[in-house]
Amino acid sequence: MYLRYFHHDKLAHASYLVGCLATGEALVIDPGRDVLPYLRTARQEGLQITAAAETHIHADYVSGARELAEQAGVKLYLSGETAGGTGYPYARRLDHQFLKDGDQFQIGHLRIDVLHTPGHTPEHLSYLLTDGGVDEPIGIFTGDFVFVGDVGRPDLLEKAVGITGSAAIGADQLFQSLKRFKDLPDFLQIWPAHGAGSACGKALGAVPSSTVGYEKRYNWALKQEDRQRFKQELLQGQPEPPTYFAVMKHVNNNGPELLAHLPPPEKQESSPEAVKKVLKQGDTVIDTRPAPQFASGHLPGTINIPSGKSFTNWAGWLVNYEQPLYLIADPDQVEEIRRDLLSIGIDLIKGFFSLDLFRNTEPGELEQYENASPADAADKINSGEWDVIDVRMKNEWDQGHIPDAHHLMLGHLQDQSKTVPRDRPVLVYCKSGGRSAIACSLLQAKGHKHVINLKGGFDAWKKQRLPEE
Repeated sequence: MYLRYFHHDKLAHASYLVGCLATGEALVIDPGRDVLPYLRTARQEGLQITAAAETHIHADYVSGARELAEQAGVKLYLSGETAGGTGYPYARRLDHQFLKDGDQFQIGHLRIDVLHTPGHTPEHLSYLLTDGGVDEPIGIFTGDFVFVGDVGRPDLLEKAVGITGSAAIGADQLFQSLKRFKDLPDFLQIWPAHGAGSACGKALGAVPSSTVGYEKRYNWALKQEDRQRFKQELLQGQPEPPTYFAVMKHVNNNGPELLAHLPPPEKQESSPEAVKKVLKQGDTVIDTRPAPQFASGHLPGTINIPSGKSFTNWAGWLVNYEQPLYLIADPDQVEEIRRDLLSIGIDLIKGFFSLDLFRNTEPGELEQYENASPADAADKINSGEWDVIDVRMKNEWDQGHIPDAHHLMLGHLQDQSKTVPRDRPVLVYCKSGGRSAIACSLLQAKGHKHVINLKGGFDAWKKQRLPEE
């Protein structure tokens, strides 16, 4: 048997290539949209990918199941536990099988047993893997059911998609699914679909795998025997789901566009006039430079989301999926940035401006924003000169914040920017200064002229023992 783990750092997404070395057949579990790493690895190992299986309809990234089916002709194994069995309409014209609890299928000499494990979503499946010639399974692909140290959140359908009452129902289902999970052998390995950094749970471990026995001993959810206490603890303190999760649910159920059908972004004339023209027609321009560079000089109307580990998450929160998108980026980074955007279904990437843009600008054409130290900010706040906005998550705000601050979480700031005073300076802060830098760019793009970023964020504020409430 061959097993390979793939991890997408910016999505905290794990997927797996499992193959039968005797027959050369292989299966991908929960593939991401970029399927080339799976195809390349399989070829290097002398395997042919013949199938792809999904544990559920994902909310946080675009599935690569359709891409594999169209590119490589693989058979799709999908959940048949959707409401009325109507999920995945795109798969009807492809080689597929809808799975129910208790089903089995083979990949060469490997056997996959299907468990219906609802809770995170109603249709969620987990897959037990048994190597040929052995009576007992070696491990289980748990998707977003059981993570290392945590379990999948059941509130996404309610919070992200708007299905009223589904969070409580999902919590009940998850409690029952975990009872069944506890009956599995302790020696089974656990291979989840996410790790630390994913918004599909609130306390995911950074270790890529675990065992059933270890999780029964140390995972809080598996130690909780009281249904009501379990539900209360599970639903309390879950982070706000990114706005793009609702889009992902729709895309993954109905089938994403094939990557080959998407034109690559075109290099644009790197001049301020070209950027202004794009902005004037209502398109979005994201400046991907580091925050300090953006703060020292940027074109009005552009939004700063620095390319890096958090880029994909905040692009999903802030980009309008129906609006054409342009990038300001180093040409050598454009393809990587494009892959990041495509991984969450931002397909309308029309073009990019190179960093030569800033060699062709006059100083008066650029905007700036300030970065203030905690001590200087405290003086301005105490004198009543500055308003204060906290753009952190609600659970962070609840644990402590600057006195008299207003809470406007970054992901919702574009819609709520009208509530921010335009006639007064506004100090913006987050935990360490990264999210607040994005917020400063958003407010400036919305016409707020005097915004200030708190250098070092609330961490630096607390370190200097300044007031909090």
